Amino acid sequence: MSMIGGGHRSFIGVVHRIASYMTEDYKLIGGVFDVDYEQGLQFARDMELDESRTYQDIDEFIAQENQLNVDERVEVVIIVTPNFLHYEMARKLIVAGFHVICEKPVTTTAAEAIELDELVKKNNVVFSLTHTYTGYPMVRQMKAMIADGAIGKIQKVDAQYYQGWINPFIHEKEKRAQVWRLDPKKAGKSCCMGDIGVHAFNLLEYATGLEVDRLLSDVNTLYADNPLDVDGTVLLRLKDGTKGVICASQIATGEENNIVISIYGDIGGLKWEQENPTYLTFMKEGDPAQIFKPGNPYNSEFANASTKIAPGHPEGLFDAMGNLYKGTARAIRNESLTEGAFPTIKDGVRGMKFIEAVLDSSADNNTWKEIN
Repeated sequence: MSMIGGGHRSFIGVVHRIASYMTEDYKLIGGVFDVDYEQGLQFARDMELDESRTYQDIDEFIAQENQLNVDERVEVVIIVTPNFLHYEMARKLIVAGFHVICEKPVTTTAAEAIELDELVKKNNVVFSLTHTYTGYPMVRQMKAMIADGAIGKIQKVDAQYYQGWINPFIHEKEKRAQVWRLDPKKAGKSCCMGDIGVHAFNLLEYATGLEVDRLLSDVNTLYADNPLDVDGTVLLRLKDGTKGVICASQIATGEENNIVISIYGDIGGLKWEQENPTYLTFMKEGDPAQIFKPGNPYNSEFANASTKIAPGHPEGLFDAMGNLYKGTARAIRNESLTEGAFPTIKDGVRGMKFIEAVLDSSADNNTWKEIN
């Protein structure tokens, strides 16, 4: 594999590298590690990589790698850059025949995501999107239990994603101007919904196997001169008529990474919290709540295949992303896959349609909008 971005100044780059190494399917060869070529070279030296495979930009990367023999060239490229660069980089890599693993959101518009979807099919490459939370074993157990009818007919869905990290910056114009996620030129149309609300949306569709049909939203920028949302609430209507809600905020003071997904059926309910990821709560009317934990024989085959160590040993974000890398490697090798092994470009398209519908609904006096 190679990376575009992910050098010393990248928070998420190290997460991707650790995740990729977990199942010993990948080896980092080179890439474009920094917009500053000298910084990128220093990263390559520190990682003891071949400096000749460290390039100045993506065009040089593609040109040089495609001159190598098939058994020497990089197979898959990881995009870990700010949002506004995803589309153009992914497009070039797909057309050049590279498999791609990309940070979310996949693009800054739904139209760009749809175009990438078409190019992925045309060029017969694997495209993996790192909606990391779908890789947690207990999220996969939730998905399997819902599919098996453990909670009956779904009658309510509820997801929240609360952070407070923007709170120290948002209240001063000079400070918030320095946050790239609040800059439309770099982040795209949305901050909160594009960064974390889309994770909640993806988790709901992933766990239930159902698609959101319509939504009504109200987003908050907090200040009139702040162009991007930092908080929002979204009412949902799923295609089977089920109703639900997504609440997302980056100004929830004191919150760290509080994700909670709850799915309620007519005979039971399931709840999972990201900050306590080894616990899946199963509730039934009139019965004590049950706690499911990873690595135990009562779990589904899919959940246990996503567990790397013995029961009682907590697994977290690195492990969850490692499961996405594992699934992507199997896809690249044309090996058999469990449905939901990793998010695809289709999830990216759905996510961008969700973000745009949320913003359209809020701007249009909080009216219902369809996700086509």
